[in-house]
Amino acid sequence: MRAVNDVSFTIQKGHVYGILGPNGSGKSTTLGMVLNVVNPSSGTYTWFGGTTTNHDALKRIGAIIERPNFYPSMSAVQNLELVCKIKNIPTTKILEKLEVVDLSSRKDSAFSTFSLGMKQRLAIASALLNDPEILILDEPTNGLDPQGIRKIRDIIQQIASKGTTILLASHLLDEVEKVCSHVIVLRNGNMIYCGLVDEMNKNFGSVFVNAVNKEQLLSFIKTQDYFGSVTESLDGYEVLLLKETDTAQLNELAFKNGISLSRLAHKKQSLEDQFIALTNNN
Repeated sequence: MRAVNDVSFTIQKGHVYGILGPNGSGKSTTLGMVLNVVNPSSGTYTWFGGTTTNHDALKRIGAIIERPNFYPSMSAVQNLELVCKIKNIPTTKILEKLEVVDLSSRKDSAFSTFSLGMKQRLAIASALLNDPEILILDEPTNGLDPQGIRKIRDIIQQIASKGTTILLASHLLDEVEKVCSHVIVLRNGNMIYCGLVDEMNKNFGSVFVNAVNKEQLLSFIKTQDYFGSVTESLDGYEVLLLKETDTAQLNELAFKNGISLSRLAHKKQSLEDQFIALTNNN
């Protein structure tokens, strides 16, 4: 079984991209491959238009793909100094990055005293120490309470506003909708959508219809080219619309075909509906 199958996308500078999908859909594996920690069995990728080797490109990228792992007894500053030593970069940006993630007041506190959200923010600070052109985050708000989630989102938006390109993986639709401009949706390792978040929600919705003679109604539905998939329920049918449809004209057309509709309601499909429809295994 392939963890990721034929996933292909391009990241443009200055945007926030979300890799969205249920747990086990291949998000972390995809990030692992482009960060050179997971070896793909086939396929290729390039960074920065292929103008640099992947090894050199990684020096221009900041990433968090695992749970924050710092020395518990060391302070925030001391842990970041160690990161700088390991990465062979100057320590001059430590206080600036702690300010970005709102940890300046806790710079001398031991890591063991940090909440989970603070630990995650320190990890983001460590990923920013080399002023990366691209920041990659794997499930950055996983396990956090609502306040911690909002804090991380605000930080991501702040970083993006300075021109840093961000690629984040998440199983939370709300997270992607609020912070990302573009989204790649994965299901069982396959890419099923790639484009603007706003475009993902551009749809014509569906109509709920019913009539005394349901068989006649179903035959009518199947003859109209603006009707898509049909779902039957006890109180009629939900029909996906393939183009903009005037419900008054629909009612009139049904009447001309000898059908008196007892129910006619239009529903605009939400982004959540779209996501569920895309990732449904059925």
